[in-house]
Amino acid sequence: MGNKMAVKPVKKLIWTMGLPMVLSMVLQALYNIIDTIFVINMGPEGIKANLALTYVFPVQIFMIALGVGTGIGINALLSRALGNSDKETISKTVGNGIFLGIVIYVFFLLFGIFGSRWFLSIQTSDVETINMGTDYLKIVTIFSFGSVGFTIYERFLQATGKTMHSTIAQISGAVTNIVLDYLFIYPLSMGVAGAAIATVIGQVVSLLIAMIFNYVINKEVSSSIKDMLPNLKIIKGIYKVGWAAMLMQALLSINMFIMIKVFALSNNADLINGTYGIYYKIQQVALFSCFGLSNTIISLLSFNIGLKDEDRIKACVKYGIINTVIVAAVITILFEAFAALVAKLFGLTAIGDNKDELILLCKTSIRIASIGYVFMAISLAIQGILQAYRKSFSPLLISLLRLVVFLVPFGVIFAKCENAQNLVWWSFPIAEALTAIISILFLYLHNKKLATAKGDS
Repeated sequence: MGNKMAVKPVKKLIWTMGLPMVLSMVLQALYNIIDTIFVINMGPEGIKANLALTYVFPVQIFMIALGVGTGIGINALLSRALGNSDKETISKTVGNGIFLGIVIYVFFLLFGIFGSRWFLSIQTSDVETINMGTDYLKIVTIFSFGSVGFTIYERFLQATGKTMHSTIAQISGAVTNIVLDYLFIYPLSMGVAGAAIATVIGQVVSLLIAMIFNYVINKEVSSSIKDMLPNLKIIKGIYKVGWAAMLMQALLSINMFIMIKVFALSNNADLINGTYGIYYKIQQVALFSCFGLSNTIISLLSFNIGLKDEDRIKACVKYGIINTVIVAAVITILFEAFAALVAKLFGLTAIGDNKDELILLCKTSIRIASIGYVFMAISLAIQGILQAYRKSFSPLLISLLRLVVFLVPFGVIFAKCENAQNLVWWSFPIAEALTAIISILFLYLHNKKLATAKGDS
């Protein structure tokens, strides 16, 4: 078989497939960070605008969750069909993936029109913050077809191992967004609306390039218009893995929304939440990098499960975990070394009474919370392994543990302490460490079950 996922050494293949995806994911995180840097430094309203974007971000995460969750299901089904050379399933999976993307977009279109102001109003009573947040949220949801569409089309490329092409599409959109961010926010003085417009234009650029790559280069997957007709068997197959992945991603949105409420229990709620909005986007560098390798594990492991190649399956599991931990460890070292420098970027020209406190607290949050990244890498790599085996409950439970069950109680305890602004960040590494222990147990039980099943046969 000529497909590189079947013949190239797994140890090297995880890096060659995974690093472009990591780069793509890191770039996604970086332009969220740059968005925030531009917004917070845009003038007297900058710090308040950052708070507005913090309140909006759970919706953006939820949008990504639906797209990425669906995409992971598409990826797993498509990779296995490619491994089995099942052309009918390949074409129907592609067509139904596009159909599901359209459905998700329509949902957010309606939410943007009718739910934007309501969502801001349940989080704050400050009229200026509500107005800025509503403007931003309406734009990024009403024009979300670029974001949703790209998460679908990039999966078609990733399923066939063309991760570099999806990275090129991602980079093109990110660069477009960064350039337009500066243009719209500063020379044109468009404020947060300018940041939102730059974001959606960048997403559309990524979508268009990914579509071109798919229809011109990606000959291993193809479909016709009739394949876009809803097929319950295919949709069920996509969401057999995808529903759990979607909920796992959605938990990121729920997690942020809950933690905003938790931090509101402290005496410095606005300061902590303003810092949390910044930190959350910074930590996405580590989170998205781990997701990039986890997605690589899903594609490569699913393909070789389809081939029933036991040696390559074991290698995927082993090197998938090792490589994800290595990437997280490197990011942790960089964050620990450059926390002060990164924090200062959010106060270059920012104006506000708590500017200096915000910068100091941002540095503190980075240094404390990044301790948990290696533990997070273990959990996310194991999630990818279990998803490739089409497991749903255990990967979902891992997300629930790290984002809610372990995190929230510690967050509440620390938020009520006198020194809450410095203590709350410890809730993150504690939750990650506890979840990693449970994740290793899940993988052990899964392997034991597989060994028992093979022994019985």
